[in-house]
Amino acid sequence: MENLEKAREILQQQRREIIAGAEKVLQSTVEKGVQLFPDPSDLASIEESQGFSYRLKEREKKLLRKIDEALERIETGSFGICERCGEEIEEKRMLARPVTTFCISCKTLLEEEERAEKIRR
Repeated sequence: MENLEKAREILQQQRREIIAGAEKVLQSTVEKGVQLFPDPSDLASIEESQGFSYRLKEREKKLLRKIDEALERIETGSFGICERCGEEIEEKRMLARPVTTFCISCKTLLEEEERAEKIRR
């Protein structure tokens, strides 16, 4: 892939943004933890908000893992190779979604297989 360095920069920037966001949520949680909430409805509202934040952070944790795996693939030379068919993934796709591990054809087939499996259940 000609733009390997560009993909690395995109991945590293996404990684920095996720980590900065996690630090911000952690700091906010610590600050809110210091406050007292004598009103049960205030406490329930805070707990609901924190639960939502934690679910978002879980998704970001998974994305962070994918980013790290993509950076590792860059280092090992397997970045941009489809895990299913072994063909090179289109450069445009790799720059748009650098964590991807499938070419567009294989990803389409996988999604069709998933839909068919859901119908069978």
